[in-house]
Amino acid sequence: MKNFFAGLMAKWKFLVLPALMKLGFWGIAIVSIADASTIPVPMDALLAVYVWNDKPHFWIYCVMASVGSAIGGLLPFGLGRAGGELFLLKRVDRAKFDKMRDRFEKQEFLAVMVPSMLPPPTPWKAFVFAAGVFEMRVVPFMVAVFLGRMVRWLVLSLLVLKLGPGAVTVVGGAIRDHAELVFGGLVVVLTAIGVWAVLKRRKNGDATPA
Repeated sequence: MKNFFAGLMAKWKFLVLPALMKLGFWGIAIVSIADASTIPVPMDALLAVYVWNDKPHFWIYCVMASVGSAIGGLLPFGLGRAGGELFLLKRVDRAKFDKMRDRFEKQEFLAVMVPSMLPPPTPWKAFVFAAGVFEMRVVPFMVAVFLGRMVRWLVLSLLVLKLGPGAVTVVGGAIRDHAELVFGGLVVVLTAIGVWAVLKRRKNGDATPA
């Protein structure tokens, strides 16, 4: 089985991926769908190559890659919705599960969008799976992924246009070297958003006439 998967990845890397690269806009979309759904792909590096080779149309590659991620993310999202609740309940008790659900629902859009903005090693599929488990609606889910990915890849593209394809290595190295700060910042942002949402709901509730 190990040899089978090794052979499959080799074919993907040396046969399928080069063929998709020749498809331009459609190629990056297909690769992005594969990356978001099943097969991990170095999307930042691939996008950098596309952008560097076709600078005037960099924004189209960002759009197509973002659309691909939104579509591909439906697979882990669907798995989470289909059986993720049972999966989580085997690992946490019902009270903790309900607390996780309430917390997610208060900030579900940004809980998907913010991780979608961040490059590896962000555990993006875990957030997508959670969105399915906690029954986020499909359209807001896809919009959140699209917007998050769009921000991420527009920033990357602008860096590539200014610094060259080596910008991917610079950004990736910075993320790896400061992973704790990145994830710490993510926690702070999501916590702040949650507090803001709660305060806004309470304010709206107080403003409602009796």
